[in-house]
Amino acid sequence: MSNHSNDTWSASLYSKFEAERNRPIHDLLNRIQKTDVKTAADVGCGPGNSTELLRQKFPNAKIIGMDSSDNMIEAARKRLPNIRFDVADIATWENDGPFDVILSNAVLQWVPDHTDIFPALLERLNSGGTLAVQMPDNFAEPTHRLMRQVAANGPWAEKLTAAPKRLDRQPAEWYFNLLHSTVSSLDIWRTTYFHPIRSGAAGVVEMVKSTGLRPYLDALDPDEQQAFLEEYQQQLAKEYTAQPDGTVLLPYPRLFIVAVK
Repeated sequence: MSNHSNDTWSASLYSKFEAERNRPIHDLLNRIQKTDVKTAADVGCGPGNSTELLRQKFPNAKIIGMDSSDNMIEAARKRLPNIRFDVADIATWENDGPFDVILSNAVLQWVPDHTDIFPALLERLNSGGTLAVQMPDNFAEPTHRLMRQVAANGPWAEKLTAAPKRLDRQPAEWYFNLLHSTVSSLDIWRTTYFHPIRSGAAGVVEMVKSTGLRPYLDALDPDEQQAFLEEYQQQLAKEYTAQPDGTVLLPYPRLFIVAVK
């Protein structure tokens, strides 16, 4: 879920939209064909919602979880006291496994050097093991385009020059070319979910506050954060038309990769 050294991740805010965040995890786990799973790892486990679904699918497996955020790991340990959770960065994670399944849900978009990270995760799999990855693919969506726009045009522009202009996520073809010659099977697909957000633009802000907005908000003091969020919400309201009852139907594209070693 998070791979930031400065721990500003809020497990409670992230979990507020758990139903929406769990949809792609179900879809990803459903595409894992392997049934005889003895060991599994949830890489970037966040508050443990993905780990819980991984355990439901493979109840007899020995499962571990890891995340770089102390706040997230604390929430995961409370949620699943019988599973081992470690605080670690994916890039320097020292557990070699080997595992039958490695799940990585909505985290690798934060991690640089996919040319190295994907092969490094595959190396930790047993022969026939599965790497199952999901990454938000919404960099071009209004939610993220407007973040960059508000960041560049406000009084905080100078402070936010270091905020990420883009994440390390690549197009589907790039992952195919990276992986297809080194794995026995490769399944890549993209799904757009339409999440009904009941409280309109304010609800959309709440949803992205715990993820995409983090690098921007972290660089601002509280007053600036408030002003940034107000301007961002105004811009969102112009892009996302609310239904008569105030609901916004938020398109949320995600990229999925299931690679079998």
